[in-house]
This record gives sequence, C-alpha cells and structure tokens, in this order.
Amino acid sequence: MARLALLSVSNKTGLIDLARSLVEEFDFEFISSGGTAKALKDAGLPVTKVADYTGSPEILGGRVKTLHPRIHGGILARRDIPEDVADLENNQIRPIDLVVVNLYPFEETIAKLGVTLPEAIEQIDIGGPAMLRAASKNFAHLTILCEPTQYEEYLQEMHRSNGEPSLEFRQKCALKGFLHTSSYDQTIAAYLSQSLSKEAELPQQYTLRSKQLQSLRYGENPHQSAAWYQTGTTPTGWATATQLQGKELSYNNLVDLEAARRIISEFSDSPAAAIIKHNNPCGVALGNTIQEAYQKAFNADSVSAFGGIVALNHPIDAGTATELTKTFLECVVAPGCEAQAQDILAAKSKVRILILPNLSSGPKETIKVIAGGFLLQASDDAVANTSTWQIVTEKQPSDDELEELLFAWKVCKHVKSNAIVVSGDRTTLGVGAGQMNRVGSVKIALEQAGEKAKGAILASDGFFPFDDSVKTAAAAGIKGIVQPGGSLRDQDSILAANELGLVMVLTGIRHFLH
Repeated sequence: MARLALLSVSNKTGLIDLARSLVEEFDFEFISSGGTAKALKDAGLPVTKVADYTGSPEILGGRVKTLHPRIHGGILARRDIPEDVADLENNQIRPIDLVVVNLYPFEETIAKLGVTLPEAIEQIDIGGPAMLRAASKNFAHLTILCEPTQYEEYLQEMHRSNGEPSLEFRQKCALKGFLHTSSYDQTIAAYLSQSLSKEAELPQQYTLRSKQLQSLRYGENPHQSAAWYQTGTTPTGWATATQLQGKELSYNNLVDLEAARRIISEFSDSPAAAIIKHNNPCGVALGNTIQEAYQKAFNADSVSAFGGIVALNHPIDAGTATELTKTFLECVVAPGCEAQAQDILAAKSKVRILILPNLSSGPKETIKVIAGGFLLQASDDAVANTSTWQIVTEKQPSDDELEELLFAWKVCKHVKSNAIVVSGDRTTLGVGAGQMNRVGSVKIALEQAGEKAKGAILASDGFFPFDDSVKTAAAAGIKGIVQPGGSLRDQDSILAANELGLVMVLTGIRHFLH
C-alpha cells in the first residue's frame, strides 16, 4: 500500500515540488485541508480532502478541520504496539508516515498597522499546533516537517536511506516541531499580554523566542563560540540591515554596531556622526552636513577612531564616503548610501557597509545573563527634556550653552559608567568611561580635551558625591556642568559651582550604563 502524507500548510513555498517528488519517487498519497488541497489539485497532483477522509465536514468557518480521531489516530499510533495497530484496523484509520504542517501567520498579522484584536485572534492556529505536537511526539514512527527549508533535506534523507528516514533525523525534525509550537505560543502570549495591560509592567514569565540567524566565527575572543539569533519569525532591527560590502560581521562588530545605533538614534534632526570603539563613543558630533559631522567626530579622537565603528544618521554621500576611506574602519552604518558613494567606498572592500533605514528602532527591554537566570529591565529610552531641568546656580546658561549641555547629556547616556563627557561646538572633546571612581573619569575626560576644555561643557551620568569633580572641572576651564543630582552633598557641588562661576543643571534622571 502507498504511504500516506498529511499536508496542511499556510506557507506554500516549495510545497508543489515536495509533493511531486513524494508521488513520483516514493509512492505517497496525500490528504490535505482547504487551501493546501486546492493548491495540490491545481498542480495536477492527486489529493483527498481531510473532510472526505474523516467523513466530517469543516465547521465553524474552518476553525475545526483536522481535529478528528482518523487524523490524530494515524499520527499518534505506535506501530510496534499490537493494541495500537488493532485500534487502527478497527476504526479504518491509515497510519500517517509524513506530516507537513506550518501555522497561520500570527506574527505577520500582528505586525500590520491597525490590526484589531479579533483579526489577530482568527490567526491563532489550533489544528496545526495539535498536529505538530502529535507528530513530534511520535517521531519514532513518522517524520514531521514544519518549515519549507526542511523539504530538500528530507528528500535527500529519503534517497540516502532508501525511503526510511533515520531515527536521528526524525528526532531532529521533532525538536524543530516543538521549538516551532513553543515560539508560536510565546508570540501569542506576549501579544495578549500587551493587549491586556497598558501599564509598563514586566511580565511574571518571560521567554526568549529566537532562531539562529548566523553562526559567527567566534565570540569576544577566538576560544569562545558564538552565534547571532533573531527574535521572533519576522526580522526586525539588525536582521533587516543590508550589507553592501565587506567581510562577514563578527560578534564584536554586532555589539559595537548596536552601541552605535543606540547613540545615533538620540539625534534625529541635525546631521550626526558617532564613532564607537569597544562599546564606548570616542567621537560624536553634529554638523551642517553629514560630511562635516563625521569629520568633527573623527577629529575629536582620531587615534581611537582607527579601527572603529561609524554610525551616521543621514545617507552617505560622495564627500562623506571619501572621508571614510581615509582611515581604517571596521564598519559603517547609515540609513542609506548614494550610488556614487558606493563606488568610492568600494576602494575599501573589506570595510563592512551596512544600510539600516530605521536606526531608531531598538529593543524595549534589555537582558543580562547571570548564573541560573537573567535580569530583565526596560530599555533606557527616557527622552531628555530641558524644560524639566533645574538650573541650580546663580549663573544661567545661554540658549547656546543649554543646547551644548543637552548634546553632552545625550552622549553621556551611552558611555559606560562612571561616565564623563566634555563637549564644545556639539562635538565630544573628551570621554572618561568605566572608571571605578567619578573623579578618575573626570580627569581622563579633561586630559583628553586638553586646552579645548576651556569654555566647554561637562556631563556626568551620575551625581557628584563630593565637590572635588566640580573644582577639577573648573580648574580646567569648564564653564557648565550637567548632572542628575540626588546626592546628599548636592549643595556642596552647587556652592562650589557658584563660587567658581559655573553653570550647573540638574536633570533629575540618572543614566548608569554597566
């Protein structure tokens, strides 16, 4: 007797080629539901509709199709147990050797603008996951395929094994089936949770849904294995980027690129450029053109910029491309790249050029793994609002100084704590990052700024516990300080600023980055 395959798919990519090979090479017969049966019939392939096979019509507008003992009995029967075989014979149920199922496009549906809750609910598959789980459970006796990418591998396995896929192959397919249903259920749960609660609450249960997008050569160091995973089934963020040229992205590239994306997303109006090195900005600047912004960012610390990651918030033009080719860079990301600029950049073929149209689209939560679990927090997406800032000194900032304070504050948010940023003319002049004490970061940033610190602005991601940093900044020529405030000794710092003729602004928001 011919073998039986159950085909019921939403995504029909590769279906007809698979089905034709199954009929012509391996003597399969098909039972299928709805649109899958129609697609097979239109292709001239013999097929029996599920309703004809079960003797039960599709009901409830298609909500109930495959939920029937003749279907699930054929999937779940253990052929090495006489009682199961007898049940099949007594109920006229044929054993099913292959189940090809993929699910209603729930994630694609909820990604559409304006989709309603009832519309989303109708894209929750019931029969599909039931068949997927049943077939995956009974992998000892059949094969389950849930993604079109598996079809060719299955056919190769069938040829290699004379039509009997190995137990190991069937188990691998079963694992993919359970991962598929798990991810599907998690997507639905996350959507319903968001629809139910409008408050910014973290869920009681949180599960990562992901699939491997790319195996990486290694992690932070050559002895560490690494891979790049995409969350969900619909690509977002870096998974949507287009790489125009350059070598394959590394683990460290991706980490630095994300740091670059976060900082450049702070600036949406004026042309802005950020150069990242080891997850910290070494140069950030605004300009009248994107070329000017990049040149200012590069000149801020040209030594550290060597081998850096560049993020631009405007498309790359020819002039900027020419400047980019003048030094060694690992990666450049921008929302676009002009044709002439691409030709110029091609001279540096090893530089990775990426196009990410939506640089501001980032994760809503951040995760840090610890032994036995992980920590989850809402992303630090607080928007700086100078109207809520407190000017606590006698000296008041001019409009231009307030804009400079805002620029330095935005950059400081993305520097590893303890973080200090010195800026002038909307350009970073010195960056102190990751030091164990704040005054140490102040000294590093001021030393890097040198003479340019005179008349510049200083930003601190956390409050000053003592007035020593204020005095050190004033001695270097700093004219204004922006910091969150909140120290028991705030008054000491304010008093020192007044005595030394500085402007001091308190934001009321801390931006630690560990």
